[in-house]
Amino acid sequence: MTGIQLLRSILRELGLNDRGNDRIRLLERLNAYLLEQIGNDIDVVLFIDEAQDMSEDLLEQVRLLSNLETDNRKLLQIVLIGQPELRDTLDRPELRQLRQRITVRYHLGSLDRQETEAYIHHRLRVAGSNGRPSFSRWALSRIHRHSRGVPRVINALCDKALLAGYVEGLDHLGRREIGRAIRDLEGKF
Repeated sequence: MTGIQLLRSILRELGLNDRGNDRIRLLERLNAYLLEQIGNDIDVVLFIDEAQDMSEDLLEQVRLLSNLETDNRKLLQIVLIGQPELRDTLDRPELRQLRQRITVRYHLGSLDRQETEAYIHHRLRVAGSNGRPSFSRWALSRIHRHSRGVPRVINALCDKALLAGYVEGLDHLGRREIGRAIRDLEGKF
């Protein structure tokens, strides 16, 4: 992805015209929109996921976006979300100017077993579950052990197990479904 493509993607996500390849015009379009939102007392937050995969050029574009402001207010709040490699990337000397603009850094560590179970139950509730489907105690323990408490891996294992349970018409997922999900995740069919 290039800086122009990033700008166009942001404009598109905001429902704005993303046509053109002139970086200045794209920035002007974004700036006008942000000023309008501030005038309506609306804060705009840009979330960038998988930011550890961004090139230095793209991160420099993000830094330039962080410069959009009025005399007393930032027009755009930017949240970078990524794997631990993002910390290493941001610590590079070349990205000193971006790093200086970061007001809050937070590292979400691995979840312990209880947190993993609570996380899974919460995700099921948010998805509309009324207690079914459910995971056995063994399955919850195995999910935690295999995922090492990493939410992304927990989600992937649960998704695979829930899909298998749905296909088989199961309300309660246990050893077999989790074992299959782990093998599938590891590419061992």
